[in-house]
Amino acid sequence: MTKKQRAAIVQEELEKLYPVVPIFLDHTDVYTLMVAVALSAQTTDKKVNEVTPELFAVAGTPQRMAKLEDFEIKELIKEIGLSNTKAKNLKKMAEQLLEKHNGIVPQTYEELEELAGVGHKTASVVMSQGFGFPAFPVDTHIHRLMTQWKFTSGKNVVETEKDAKKLWKEEFWNKLHLQIIFYGREYSPARGKGEKDFITKMLFEEKGK
Repeated sequence: MTKKQRAAIVQEELEKLYPVVPIFLDHTDVYTLMVAVALSAQTTDKKVNEVTPELFAVAGTPQRMAKLEDFEIKELIKEIGLSNTKAKNLKKMAEQLLEKHNGIVPQTYEELEELAGVGHKTASVVMSQGFGFPAFPVDTHIHRLMTQWKFTSGKNVVETEKDAKKLWKEEFWNKLHLQIIFYGREYSPARGKGEKDFITKMLFEEKGK
């Protein structure tokens, strides 16, 4: 079975499982999405969703976030990992948005990645889920499964992203990356033994016989 054939099977099975894919992080606009994604690094989406209602009630815009002190932001997100660093980044991010972009979230990777706390993955999520541009943000689930399915060498997430974009048409990227994350969480968690991971078995069962 070729790589392209395996990729087609993966897409077909994921579409059966997840014909509709909601966005994991609760938000009300592109700014609150970006904040939520920045907060989600090394933290579960569930924990972020528990913290952000209170945060957004107080600082749901760059203008209101910039007025808060670091320690005030930290108090609102203290249950999240790396809260010290994230609080400083959120304040600086808000100030940068006001100084350089009139308080509006920019729509290019370059400008997004210049913001405090925004790396390539966060920028990709904002571009795809916030603005609807084709993107393939790679998280740990995608990186692990892409390696497991032998779609990438697994050297780093940058290579994994490039390999994913070569395998599937651009029009499917935004949905597929979410479908793979859902599958990873439900059927093939990092600490699991793979009993439920039927897609991997389907792709390589003949080889194992």
